[in-house]
Amino acid sequence: MEETFIAASSFLESGALGYLIQGGVFMWVILLLGVLAVAVIIERWRSLKILDTSGDEVRQGVLDRLANGDIDEAISLCDESDGPVAAVLGNGLRKYLVLHQLGYETNRIEDQVTKNMEAYGVNVVAALERHLPLLATVSSVAPMLGFLGTVQGMIVSFANIVDTMGKVNIVEAAASGIQTALLTTCFGLIIGIPAYMAFNYFMSVINQFVLEVEQSAAELVEAISLQLTLGARDK
Repeated sequence: MEETFIAASSFLESGALGYLIQGGVFMWVILLLGVLAVAVIIERWRSLKILDTSGDEVRQGVLDRLANGDIDEAISLCDESDGPVAAVLGNGLRKYLVLHQLGYETNRIEDQVTKNMEAYGVNVVAALERHLPLLATVSSVAPMLGFLGTVQGMIVSFANIVDTMGKVNIVEAAASGIQTALLTTCFGLIIGIPAYMAFNYFMSVINQFVLEVEQSAAELVEAISLQLTLGARDK
């Protein structure tokens, strides 16, 4: 029984689990933040990977069909395609189709289509950025908690030195306490740095999507304006 207890105690004091226990309560909080960060990274990576399609082909297909007057075909192409570009263009085309059928003036149609796509684009960006604020929070809070844990550990360490002054070697007591206190800073940086890098990566991908959406929306408005102008001349 005693050997089993010694083995269990040795297991708890060694490896990563031993470091967690030595680091105190702050280590467990940082570990929880790390789990949350990993969950967000996996979820966003999978979501954005599904949308990792170039909008150039969809945009060109929509413009070609619109130039031929096939609005329904252009809408069908957007519905069959994935990605934010197809979603925003499809929304704009539906708005254009409804207003055109109602006989709205050209300037009003362009204005309404532009506003509609901008409003819908805000919702698309919000969906792309889902959970990323949590990742940004982890990237900044984890190192701060690590520093806080180190400060708390240093306070305890110096208090122990004062209590044991003259009884044990002060250098050994200080070194042991400081080593334990610095564990939280190290662990906080281990969690915070990858979270920060992942956040910047996801934001760069999302910004690329946003640029594609804005370019596609501008070209769609130009194509709609051209179609309306040509239609007015034919009349």
